[in-house]
Amino acid sequence: MGDDSDRTLLDDARRLLPHITAVRREIHRAPELGTALPRTQQKVLRELFGLGLTVETGDRLTSVTATLSGAKTGRTLLLRADMDALPQTEETGLGFASRTPGVMHACGHDTHTAMLLGAARLLADRRDRLAGRVVFMFQPAEEICEGAQPMIEEGVLDTPEGGPVDAAFALHITTRHDSGTVHLRPGPQSAAADMLYITVRGRGAHAAAPHRGLDPVPVACEIVQALQTMVTRTVNVFEPAVLTVTRVTAGTASNIIPDTAEITGTFRTLSDASRKAVREGVARVADGVAAAHGLTADVDLPDITPVVVNDPDFTQLVTSAAAGLLGSDRVRLLPHPIMGAEDFAFVLQRVPGAMAFLGACPPGHTAGQVPDNHSSRVVYDEQALAVGAAVHTAVALACLRP
Repeated sequence: MGDDSDRTLLDDARRLLPHITAVRREIHRAPELGTALPRTQQKVLRELFGLGLTVETGDRLTSVTATLSGAKTGRTLLLRADMDALPQTEETGLGFASRTPGVMHACGHDTHTAMLLGAARLLADRRDRLAGRVVFMFQPAEEICEGAQPMIEEGVLDTPEGGPVDAAFALHITTRHDSGTVHLRPGPQSAAADMLYITVRGRGAHAAAPHRGLDPVPVACEIVQALQTMVTRTVNVFEPAVLTVTRVTAGTASNIIPDTAEITGTFRTLSDASRKAVREGVARVADGVAAAHGLTADVDLPDITPVVVNDPDFTQLVTSAAAGLLGSDRVRLLPHPIMGAEDFAFVLQRVPGAMAFLGACPPGHTAGQVPDNHSSRVVYDEQALAVGAAVHTAVALACLRP
């Protein structure tokens, strides 16, 4: 463990845990989707009231940005929490389960918001130890990757007092790791995400006379298979890519060959080179396979979010701060990146920083063997919320040390 101040911080966070947990459960009961989170925004504003922060709300989103000024001048650190939920029906059986049909906090954003609110309280009590400013970024629309960029455009990386944000940090909860442990790595940590939409265009006919039409269905099936081969044969194995087709739709009846077939999916990459290779390969395969059968293919590959790249120096600062707080055995290096995506990547494109994962596997279970993020049955160990609030605070104190 670290010095007395580290132990006091963790003790204070644990004393605050009942309040953090209550806020988390209140948000969990009333989840909201996308860019408009009015009830969640009001809860955040309520919790920030009276802490001596400069608070602003978004114009395009129901975002909240709060700035805490330390006792001395210095750098500016941004701490981020996302607030939106997922369109899922909750099946946890928890007493504070979602009361909104078809909507659930299945990715832990309720915990992220509650932990950062806890950190705001802890840091407000320690402003005399801060040389600089802390910007608390409460972001909607992470799940649809439409929250970070608008907040950046509205100035979240510039404080009201003037001057840009110098560094940024975020935590993401998961049941893949033991409760109360912190996991991160320098360099690429989470993948870039892109969507894949292909429309194969043929000519409809009676199912009993396929020779009179141009059947898009078998061509779509061939494209799906060819895409898998394309990835394994054109992308460097040391810069991996994952391409997954999640939906193929065509037709209206068993005796009608349709005019079109649609392919939907996503691909994830960890480098610009892999991203470029996949984008070019998808278009080449779709056009080529369709042309081989006398059909055409329309290809649309919208950019979603870039790679999350952790700055090596800031990653070391986080590692040292978390180890001082929790002990070095509770802070672990991720052996490899994950192929999930995160729109915190847009922040890290502009300022050095890092994202870390906070383990929250429930007691009595084995990490990685229970439902995790995006499952309708995911349950987190709420004891980890004190650790998360304390880690946010420890990183800020380390970054803004006088």
